[in-house]
Amino acid sequence: MNHVLDQLYKLKLLLAGLVTALIGVVLLFVSKAIATTPALSWLANLPIGELGAGLLSAGVIAVIFEFYARQEADERATERFRRAIQQEASAIRDAVLDSFAFKPEQLKDIASADTLDRIATNAIGLRLGDQTLAADAYADLREQVIRSPERWRDVDVSVSLSPWNAGPAVGKGSMFVATVRWEYTVQPASTTMRFACVSDLGEYRELLRDPTVASAWHFDHSAGLDAADPQVFTLLQLSVNGHDKKIRRSTRTGSQLATVNLGQEATDSEVTISYTYRVLVQRHGHLLYLDLPRPAKGVHVQLDYAHTGIRRVNVLDYFASPDASRIEQSPATAPAKTIDVRFDGQTFPRAGVAFVWVLEDELRSARLENGPRPR
Repeated sequence: MNHVLDQLYKLKLLLAGLVTALIGVVLLFVSKAIATTPALSWLANLPIGELGAGLLSAGVIAVIFEFYARQEADERATERFRRAIQQEASAIRDAVLDSFAFKPEQLKDIASADTLDRIATNAIGLRLGDQTLAADAYADLREQVIRSPERWRDVDVSVSLSPWNAGPAVGKGSMFVATVRWEYTVQPASTTMRFACVSDLGEYRELLRDPTVASAWHFDHSAGLDAADPQVFTLLQLSVNGHDKKIRRSTRTGSQLATVNLGQEATDSEVTISYTYRVLVQRHGHLLYLDLPRPAKGVHVQLDYAHTGIRRVNVLDYFASPDASRIEQSPATAPAKTIDVRFDGQTFPRAGVAFVWVLEDELRSARLENGPRPR
């Protein structure tokens, strides 16, 4: 054994044996001197010789044991331990795996993040039978969910569409005003929330990847309006647990930014955040897409499009899940025109709902251009 502590133990045992043997030799000499010296005859009754012989024997035996017997004893103990491990290897393995399977917090305490990633990838690979697919799937999951700064739940979104009266009613430049209200429960990762509206497509894509941006809108210059115009986008209200927060707005040509400080106490526990903004949507664009920038559990989206001149609306949901969303539309004969989309499962970031509409005036124009159908 080359371990420092083992070497130290061996040295101490050797020294103790040598000292014991030396004391035994000294006592033997003393016993001899007593037997040959009349003046010390009064010590003859003491067992000095027997004690010396005993100490000498103990010291010599300790040295012999250390050099010969201990090595053999260690080898036998090692062999017994090795056989025990081999015999119980299956039981030990099953006990460890069961412990990690049913008490994952124990695995977290002893494994680093990289080790956990490798374990998860290998486990998925075994279940899928394809290690490459497992590595790609887990890498996407890690980037989208594990590294996401926040997790939302009970997301409720309501959208109301109405005609924009400050521009043309139909054709180029005609708009809908979308009033959008969000409410969800979350433990905020930051004390600051930002809302942006930009006209540059590259900047918009960068904002979508920015974890500090709660909502980003792209407004095309072709509409004849600047994205910095408050008519284009305005954050109307934001509250935390029902308490309104101050909104700070900054603009530059082609973009605007609304910033809200939630307060330090908002990041200490889960809170309910709600906010409402107004945004212009191009009427002839036929599309309104609501993006979920964070992982979310439970989503409800409602669209109200009464009095907008929309004939019908198609719904596309982008929820990557084996479970289907529930879509309910108001009856065609009802004065209210609403669509409800519900999804109770877990969504990934960048999931969302798209509303695609068909306009009444476009259908009429198409019928006039095509003329009456022959009978």
